[in-house]
Amino acid sequence: MEVTRRTILTGIGGAVVVGTLGGTIGVAQAAEPQLGVVVKIGGIPWFNAMEVGIKKAAPEFKTNAWMVGPTQADAAQQVRAIEDLIARKVAVIGIVPNDSAALDPVLGRARAAGIKVLAHEGPSQKEADWDFELTTIEGYGQAHMDLIAKEMGGEGKYIVYVGSLTVPLHNAWADAAIAYQKQKYPKMQMLGDRFGVAESLDESIKTTQDQLRANPDLKGILTFGSQGPIGAARVLDDREKAKSIALVGGFSPGQGVKYVKSGTIRGGFIWNPMTAGEIFVQLASILAAGKEPTDNMELTGVGKVRVYPDKKLIQAQKLESLDKQNIDRLVALGL
Repeated sequence: MEVTRRTILTGIGGAVVVGTLGGTIGVAQAAEPQLGVVVKIGGIPWFNAMEVGIKKAAPEFKTNAWMVGPTQADAAQQVRAIEDLIARKVAVIGIVPNDSAALDPVLGRARAAGIKVLAHEGPSQKEADWDFELTTIEGYGQAHMDLIAKEMGGEGKYIVYVGSLTVPLHNAWADAAIAYQKQKYPKMQMLGDRFGVAESLDESIKTTQDQLRANPDLKGILTFGSQGPIGAARVLDDREKAKSIALVGGFSPGQGVKYVKSGTIRGGFIWNPMTAGEIFVQLASILAAGKEPTDNMELTGVGKVRVYPDKKLIQAQKLESLDKQNIDRLVALGL
């Protein structure tokens, strides 16, 4: 189903749709500030968990908040969703971008209309008032490279998946991991270029099948994007390659727990998307009140954070290890 004005306006946020004498449709403004968070794609576990966090935090921070999940990881659908939020005259638009450059024009219009823009996983989003991150780019990329290098014995050929070739943060993580590999693990070799498939289960499965056929000596798969490890794990299990190929990456714990316990997924790192949803609401309540984030302020679930006004960056550091010792705890949290 295409994301349209009708689908976005129906049944969300508690807003009241009213008619005017001229026949146009307007939205009665709620007393609480309105926040609409546009994520990369709806219906997958990662963003389902984020939505839980948004709904949980909305009453606490007295904010009328909801999530919009496009049916595909497509910048054009995100543009249409943002246009609808501009028409609603929300106080704050949250965005987890598929393609930062493609979204800058419409986000610029939002800011020109007096709407605050809050990005997450969008460090290169120029038309944003602030971007918040729950890990550093270098730290996240290097942690994954250290893990896959350990599992590969520090040598051999590997491939890299990202959500798409335009998702800014996934590609920044990949850049950091690859640069680190060349410096620290010279006996490892990345095959080809990265594959932009890791937000699609089907595309991750197909690409893994293709790469196993093309590279019988493959020793590792490093994936940034929550569906990449799941799709690749299915293929490694089917082909009985889980012991010979090290699979590492971040994913939703409930979706990948069985593969961690079987050893098909060797591990990875995530932050809590539910916490990210709560932080969206907390920061939106601050921005809607005309205030600004301050250095060493406390944010829900992560404690004190660093604030860099020159970079428009709110930086936390809160990673969870996706290993056999920690996975059940994360699943119990609803992730």
